[in-house]
Amino acid sequence: MHVLFLNAITHNFRMNDDHYQRLKLIIEPYLPEDVSVEIITPESDFMKELNINSANLVDIVLDVEDTFDIMLENEDMDTMRTVKDALLIIENKLKVS
Repeated sequence: MHVLFLNAITHNFRMNDDHYQRLKLIIEPYLPEDVSVEIITPESDFMKELNINSANLVDIVLDVEDTFDIMLENEDMDTMRTVKDALLIIENKLKVS
């Protein structure tokens, strides 16, 4: 159910470039040495493509909360697989606040 709902929302998603650039800056320090920030795209999978481990993903979530002044719930973290997923969550949280 969540995946279908998320897919329906992301189909019409328009990325905020400022948020995208800020998110890339957050991700960059957690990238392994063999992964460049230049390869990050909205479709990049945090763990599979960017080789970010689960501990660093938690740190990214904390940095996102601090940078955007939002609170992410466990459900948000469960659906945050790609950069686009993270941007969608950020956008939705900012609309609510």
